[in-house]
Amino acid sequence: MNPLNNHLVIMAGGIGSRFWPMSTTDLPKQFIDVLGCGRTLIQMTVDRFKDICPAENTWILTQIKYKDVVKEQLPDIPDDHILLEPCRRSTAPCIAYASWKIKAKNPKANLVVTPSDHLVMDTREFARVIRSAMSFTADSDAIVTLGMKATYPETGYGYIDIDLSMACPSNKEIYRVDGFKEKPNLETAERYLRRNNFFWNSGIFVWNVNTIVNAIRVYQPPMARIFERLLPIYYTDKEQEMINELFPTCENISIDYALMEKADEIYAFPASFGWSDLGTWSSLYRNMKRDAHSNVNIGPDIKTYETRNCIIHTTQEKRVVVQGLDGYIVAEHDDMLLVCRLTEEQRIKDFVGDAD
Repeated sequence: MNPLNNHLVIMAGGIGSRFWPMSTTDLPKQFIDVLGCGRTLIQMTVDRFKDICPAENTWILTQIKYKDVVKEQLPDIPDDHILLEPCRRSTAPCIAYASWKIKAKNPKANLVVTPSDHLVMDTREFARVIRSAMSFTADSDAIVTLGMKATYPETGYGYIDIDLSMACPSNKEIYRVDGFKEKPNLETAERYLRRNNFFWNSGIFVWNVNTIVNAIRVYQPPMARIFERLLPIYYTDKEQEMINELFPTCENISIDYALMEKADEIYAFPASFGWSDLGTWSSLYRNMKRDAHSNVNIGPDIKTYETRNCIIHTTQEKRVVVQGLDGYIVAEHDDMLLVCRLTEEQRIKDFVGDAD
């Protein structure tokens, strides 16, 4: 595997506003310092690939309205590597766009595709897994997805059913996929957890550029024709104009439905490196270090008394004092304050969304 052929494709077009009041549709969670560490989620995503893919081989897929914030937070990304979607069309069209454009200059490219807003705790193990998967796909027709070891019965993730009976001869950590499962109810998630062959679907993919382009040609020919038609104008001043015209004609479909559930040669790399897609305050609470009273405190000066099992995120306040709460979210951002039970965050988010 030639590292110079490694390319990183980051999908950053989502409108994730589930960390209200910090995140909104104008500034979704990938562009926010959710962890209070001085780096936004998209910056942390780029950071953990710095020794895997050359900086000049990093690509960002995002909506046009987020162009300025991407350039501000990732100033080292070349302008023509920030691919701007004129509208939301799920993950298959954006992956197709990046794949055809990359292939136009480097037909030997080896791609890792990742969301921009995930949490990875063990970055060293993460890098090892990605390198191993990329070595596997560099000279093969394999499509690899990362399956995360399920540690509790999560109903907010899809699952991968992996055939663990026999590993691939060329990589003993990679196995064939038996099937993909939709987000389950609690009873089904508990059943998955009791079995050792069901893993969370991370949405992180590894493949070489010819494999993905050929697969889209086979399983999504109308979409393939759109991006094939654009070959003469990639890297020219007409590219954005044509993308604005043709991208909205793509089917609004995820890569899972468009390809993963249909193609042959689908493999999974079961892994465990402290992963979460950080979809809720509860998931952030579950993945962060807690104090002696099971509180997660993110902010410069937080004092708690008779308070337990809470997440307090107050990075803009000089001092915060909380007394007498059990199992609550306390979060502030730009003159907005949220105080609600952890178990009620979805209902409160729905209410806030309706109010907006």
